[in-house]
Amino acid sequence: MRYGGNTSCVGLEIDGVDSIVFDLGTGLRLWGESLHQRPLRAHALVTHLHWDHIQGLPFLASIHDPDAHLDVYGPSHDGIGIAESFDVFMNPPLFPIQSSDLQGEVVFHDVSNESFEIGSATVTTAQVPHVGATNGYRVETAGAAVAYVSDHQEPVGRPDHVDERVLALCRDVDILIHDAQYTSDEFRMKSDWGHCTVPYAVEVAAQAGAKTLALFHHDPSHCDDSVDTLLEMARSLAAAQHIEIVAAAEGMKLECG
Repeated sequence: MRYGGNTSCVGLEIDGVDSIVFDLGTGLRLWGESLHQRPLRAHALVTHLHWDHIQGLPFLASIHDPDAHLDVYGPSHDGIGIAESFDVFMNPPLFPIQSSDLQGEVVFHDVSNESFEIGSATVTTAQVPHVGATNGYRVETAGAAVAYVSDHQEPVGRPDHVDERVLALCRDVDILIHDAQYTSDEFRMKSDWGHCTVPYAVEVAAQAGAKTLALFHHDPSHCDDSVDTLLEMARSLAAAQHIEIVAAAEGMKLECG
């Protein structure tokens, strides 16, 4: 009721730069409604091709405008490009139309372990541990930086080890949006599901020197009160590192830079 139930989708607004959105989950519908830009000019940074991160695309109302343009960036998987993967998902009988049937223009880009520019912003992407090919993203401009690591496999039995690629993405960012799905007890039951615990999210933020950590990818079995409890635990764990911690919620706005 308070944190929301849509799947992964986070908007990023930079002055003078086309709109950027991390992932295309069901939250994309509300993100599109929040934009006042017409026609749409936007860039989507997709972490991976699991349903909860891509299923919102056909429900983005502004993409049905023939003058709209959306660039979608994400990883290929087993040699299959992201455009082909979307047409597997958006294809009858699973869905009545393909992405090529949308009235607006959607251009897909396979990206992994590279950097590119979106206006004045530099986007860096690197593969992060999860189930299947998965990108993490860092966006920086004018001295401000945000990292998005939505799905991150915690190493079993090594709670203080963080992949060097992840640390590089998150180093000294103003805001780190990071997977924080499980309690330690839940992780023991689902240690190969590709996610991590709240303490591990704090560990990543501390090792990377992040200023603010947004706990993300809440488990769907957790109610609002559960998330509140996990937030307080995270703040207690991070007290010595002076990291500001919030629990991501629909409609939440954070500013940096």
